[in-house]
Amino acid sequence: MTVYRLQYPKSGTKKARVIRRAMTDAGRKLWVRLRNNQLGVHFRREVPQGPYVCDFLCVSAKLIVEVDGSQHYTAKGKKHDEQRDSYLHEKGFDVLRFSDRDVLVNTDGVLQRIFEHIQHTMDPPHL
Repeated sequence: MTVYRLQYPKSGTKKARVIRRAMTDAGRKLWVRLRNNQLGVHFRREVPQGPYVCDFLCVSAKLIVEVDGSQHYTAKGKKHDEQRDSYLHEKGFDVLRFSDRDVLVNTDGVLQRIFEHIQHTMDPPHL
């Protein structure tokens, strides 16, 4: 079994601390439901990964969950997210994106999607 170690660039660590203190309402709401292994795996919040800070990261499932505000739906935001997702995929992570609104009004549905992804990723294939 390969152990994946997160590499925290010093600049990213400082940025992550600032972001942690200023989480959005949607981010806080999702964090309450992801923390303490409630989905059977450990999530971290606002984790530096290369030049980016990921909203929520689960190392064991190689999963990053992003909560997107309105700026992510502009042309510039979409292009940035594509570059970011490509980088994270190269590092071996899957990325699930949800809008702030989805998290706020359909929290259970968002959690179900995350849980299903974890189960699919971590369950051994049936022979």
